[in-house]
Amino acid sequence: MEQKSRETTSGGGMEPVNTMSDVSVVDLSSFVNVELDVENNNNANGDSAERHGVSAITQALFQNDEEDKDESDDDDSGTDHFNTGKSGTQLQRCERHGGVTSSLPDTFQTNHLLFYERFKAYQDYVLGDCKPSEVKAFTADYLEKVVEPCDWLALWSTDVFDVLVEVRDVELKDLKACVRLVLPLQCDTRGCELTEESMESLLEATQHKVLLQELQVVYEESGDFDQTALALEHLRFFYKHIWRQWDEEDEDDDFDYFVRCVEPRLRLYYDILEDRVPTGLVAEYQSLLEKCSQCFQHFSVLRSGLSSDSDSELDNVSMVEGLKLCDQLETFKRKLHIIENPLLRYVLGYKGNARQQCVQSRGPRTSGMKMVHVVTDSCSTTQLQSLLSARLLPLCSCGDTEIQFHREPVSALDSCHQGDVVIILPGIYSVNSSIFIPDSITVEGFGFPDDVVIEKKNKGDSFVESTGADVRLSNIKFIQHDAIEGILCVRQGTLNMENCVLQCETTGVIVRTSAHLNMNMCDLYGSKGAGVEIYPGSVCSLVSNGIHHCKDGILIKDFADDLDVMPSITMENNVIHNNEGYGVILVKPSTEHRAPVDSEEDPAKDPAGQTAEDGQLGGVSDPPSPTSSSSATAQPESTENGTDGDVASASGRKWQFSRQLSRNKEKSCSRAVQDLMDHQIFVSIQGNQFKRNGMGDFGTFFY
Repeated sequence: MEQKSRETTSGGGMEPVNTMSDVSVVDLSSFVNVELDVENNNNANGDSAERHGVSAITQALFQNDEEDKDESDDDDSGTDHFNTGKSGTQLQRCERHGGVTSSLPDTFQTNHLLFYERFKAYQDYVLGDCKPSEVKAFTADYLEKVVEPCDWLALWSTDVFDVLVEVRDVELKDLKACVRLVLPLQCDTRGCELTEESMESLLEATQHKVLLQELQVVYEESGDFDQTALALEHLRFFYKHIWRQWDEEDEDDDFDYFVRCVEPRLRLYYDILEDRVPTGLVAEYQSLLEKCSQCFQHFSVLRSGLSSDSDSELDNVSMVEGLKLCDQLETFKRKLHIIENPLLRYVLGYKGNARQQCVQSRGPRTSGMKMVHVVTDSCSTTQLQSLLSARLLPLCSCGDTEIQFHREPVSALDSCHQGDVVIILPGIYSVNSSIFIPDSITVEGFGFPDDVVIEKKNKGDSFVESTGADVRLSNIKFIQHDAIEGILCVRQGTLNMENCVLQCETTGVIVRTSAHLNMNMCDLYGSKGAGVEIYPGSVCSLVSNGIHHCKDGILIKDFADDLDVMPSITMENNVIHNNEGYGVILVKPSTEHRAPVDSEEDPAKDPAGQTAEDGQLGGVSDPPSPTSSSSATAQPESTENGTDGDVASASGRKWQFSRQLSRNKEKSCSRAVQDLMDHQIFVSIQGNQFKRNGMGDFGTFFY
C-alpha cells in the first residue's frame, strides 16, 4: 500500500519518458516544451533523426497526458481529491504541547480545513446522494479506498489520555481499528496515572479495537499517510458536528441526507466559527441539542423495554409516556431544523434569545436626584449657550437635577438611572461595544440626525438593545458595522424613536415578543435582512418612516406555537421602496396555506378575481391606500414585476411565496387594502406608499 501511494501521480502530471536519458519536460499552461541535450551535428541524416525523436517524444507526452486524463475521469475512487500533490497543498505538522516531558510524536494538522474543502469531500466522496440509513455503508466504502489497511502509527486520543499505538488492521464495517500498544509506553494523561499493564488491560477489554475517529495519524514527511489523516479528520468531524443519533431513525428515509442535513449543519458550524450567528442563538442551539439527545436516549430506553405482545398495565403506561416523548422529540427536531436552515433562520429567527438575561435595571437613585448627561468631546461657547438656554435650564429648573459631562455615549448610558436624560452634542462618536438601555431614560441628539452620529466599529450581537419600560431616542444617526443580530433590538418594554437615521449593514430593527416600538419619522436603509422584524406578541407602530434598500422592508413573524399571540401593528404614511424582496412579508405556518386559485368557478373568489386569503396578505401587488396621492403612480411600478408564484426548494422541503395579480388592477388595489385593514394583525394601515420593491409590495411566506 505504501508503494502504491508513492506511485500515485499528481493530477495533470505525466509519466517520465525512459527512451532517452537527457530529456527535460517543462509543463506550461499553454504548451509543452521538449528540450534535447544533443551534440551539434551537421549531418542531414542526424538532423532528420533528431527531428523524428522530438516528434515521437512530443506525441508520446500528449498521448500520456490524454490517457491520464481519461483515467482520472473514469476513476471514481475519490482518492485524488485528497492527493496533496494534485491539490497543491501539503498537510502541516501539528506540534504537541503536552508538556516538557511529553514523549508523544507530532500528528498531522487537519482541523484547519475550510468550508468548501469539507463540503466537497462529503458531497463528492464520502456521502454522495445517500439516504440516512446508508450513511455508515457509504462512509465505510469511502474509507476502504483511502485509509491504509495496516502498519501505521497513531495517537489514541480520549478525554483522559493520549497514547501511541500501532494500527494492525482496520474493520471498516464497524468503523474501528485493531491496534497494539507501542512499547515502551508513550502517553499523556489528564488527571490519572496509566501504566503499561493498565493500558494492556484496557485494550484487552475492548478486544484491541478502538474507534477510527479516536485515532490521529502520526506525522510523516513522506506524504504516504496524508490521505489516511484527512479521511480520519472527515470521519471525526462528521460524527462530532454533523451526525445526530436520531438521523438514522427518521421515518422519511427517502431523501438526500447531504442536502437536508449535512450542508445546513456544516454551514451553521462555519457561521458560528466566523461569528455570524448571535451568541444567544448559539447557546439556544446547544441547549436544544442537549435536550434532544437526552429525550432520544430516554425514548430509546423506554422503547427497548416494551414488549410487542404484552397488554400489561405497566406497558400501557410506558406506551403513553413513549408517545409523549416522541412528540417532544419531534418538537426539538423541528426547532433544531429552523436554526440549522439558513432560510428559516432568517424568516423565523429564534425565541430563546429573547429570554436571555438582560442588563439589570438600576432604578431611580436613592437620593431622588436626577441627572442630565451631556456628551461632547469639545464644543464652542455658542453651542454651550444654546444648550444651556434650550435644554439645560428647563431640565434643571426644579433644583433636583445635576449635570455630568462625558466624552462618549457609552459611559453616559452606563451611568444612567431611571428618569435621566442624555444629550449628545454634534459629532461622530465611535463605539466598540454594544449599547444597553435597561432603564426608562431619554437619549436625544442636540441637532440634526446627520450631525449627531454614533458608529459601531467592531463585531457584536447587536448595536443597541433596549429593555427599559419607557425609553426615548431622538435626533441621532446610528451607523452599524458587523453587528450580527441587528442595529437596534427592543427586547422588552417600550421604545419611542423619533427623527432618527438607521444605516444598517446586517439586520435592521427587531421587535421581540412582548416588546413595544413606536417609530416615527425615521429613515432606515441598507439592511441585508429585513428593515423591521416584528415578532409574535409585540406591538409596533410605524408612522411616517422611510424603509428602503433592504432585503425586505418589514418582516412579520408568526410562529406555529400555540402560546404565540399575533402582533399588533400600526402602519401609517410610510414610504417603503426599493427593497430587494417584498415591501411587507408575513411568515405563516404551512397549515394555514391555501394555494392561489385562478379558476373562475371558485366560489371563494370575489368579483375582482382573488380569494380572501390572497387579499389579506397573499402577495397582492401595490396595496397603498386609495386615499394616498401616489397610489395611481405607484401601482404600475409595482405590478410590472409580478409573477404568479415563486417556489424555492430548501433542504428537501418546499417553501412557497404566494403572490397573485388580479385581473382588474384598480379593483384589486382597493380590495387588497380593505382586506389588509381588516386583518387582525393590523390595527391601522393607511396612507402608505410602496414603490419599486423587487418581488412585490405584500407577500406571504409559508413554512
